[in-house]
This record gives sequence, structure tokens and C-alpha cells, in this order.
Amino acid sequence: MRVIILEDNPILAEGLSLLLNNSGFEVAAIATDADEFAKAIAEHQVDIAVVDVRLPPTFTDEGLRAAIEARRVRPGLPVLVFSQYVEEVYAAELLAAGSEGVGYLLKDRVSRVDEFLEAVRRVAAGGTVLDPEVVSQLMVKRSSPLDRLTPREREVLALMAEGLGNAAIGAKLVISEGAVHKHVGNVFLKLDLPPTDSGHRRVLAVLAYLGL
Repeated sequence: MRVIILEDNPILAEGLSLLLNNSGFEVAAIATDADEFAKAIAEHQVDIAVVDVRLPPTFTDEGLRAAIEARRVRPGLPVLVFSQYVEEVYAAELLAAGSEGVGYLLKDRVSRVDEFLEAVRRVAAGGTVLDPEVVSQLMVKRSSPLDRLTPREREVLALMAEGLGNAAIGAKLVISEGAVHKHVGNVFLKLDLPPTDSGHRRVLAVLAYLGL
């Protein structure tokens, strides 16, 4: 499994490279800024990019914007970004562009080697890995739209929070599965959830219901 690393700190970059190479991955390139990263993406066929969010010159969100651009140039490229803080606007944009093969971890979780390596594997395989704190901060601004839900939609969301699927929710509320599907769609729409796969949106909807 081939990897590109985007990290300006040479010690961290070499540490990540050593860790990945010793864990069954092949590091194809290490880039230190957005321009080098763009060139590496064009030159190498890789399975995933591991990207630090904060890079020169401003150390704000260059890495995250570079990841978004890389997925625009190479649609479907799995990207795992990590940061000390949650960059809400661009994190939401990264997810809105498609949740398949996307990860966003905070750096304290990256330091947990087993969790980090598992995240790399899951994202490379097309999965989604979001740090709980990232989800929490993204959902804070989406919690108020809960007031938009009808009583029935709230019932459906409450049962989703219990882990019930559409068929089970329909049986519980004595309505058709098609009606449940429509209510679930309305919940997604009213909570302003990004148009990703339904399983991912169900998780975000439940987090919003729980106030996380």
C-alpha cells in the first residue's frame, strides 16, 4: 500500500515514514508544502495521502486545502488529515466532497500508534475515520436545526439513536418502510448533513440528536 506524506516538520515526517514503512506500507514521497504535494500526487500512483493540516506559510489550513484540491484533481483519492485543532470550515468541505476514503484525526490520537495505523488502513480501503472531537465540533452548529423537525421526524431520529434500521422503525411506529425512508431523508435535509453515504449521515444525525 503506497502512501504520500505531507508534513513540514522533518522529524515528524521521518517518524511517520519510518512507522509506515515498518508497518507494511510503502512511502512513495514526502512533501513539505502544498506545491510539493501537488507534484507528488501528479507523479505517483498511491493508495492514500497522509496530510498535516497546518503548513507554511501561514500555518493555518494549507494542508487541508491541499487535500481538498488533491481529491478534486484525483477523485476518490483516500486522504487522512491530522491537526492539533479542528478547522471547521474546510473539514466540513472535505466531508461534503464525499465521505468515502476520508479521515480527520487530532494529533493526540495520531500519537496512538495502533489507532493511527488502523485509521490509515480503513481510509485507504474507502472507509471514513473521524475523531470524536471533530464530529462534536462540526455538529455544534448543526444542533439548532433539530427544532425544524416535525414530531414524527423526531420519533424516527430517536429510534435511529437506539440503533434501529428503517424496517424496525417502521414496525415500531406502524408505518411503511417507504415512509420511514422519507422521514429519514427529511431529517438529513433539515440537519444540513452533507450528501455522503447514508450510513455516515445516520451517525451524524444521531450525534446531533444526542447533542454531541
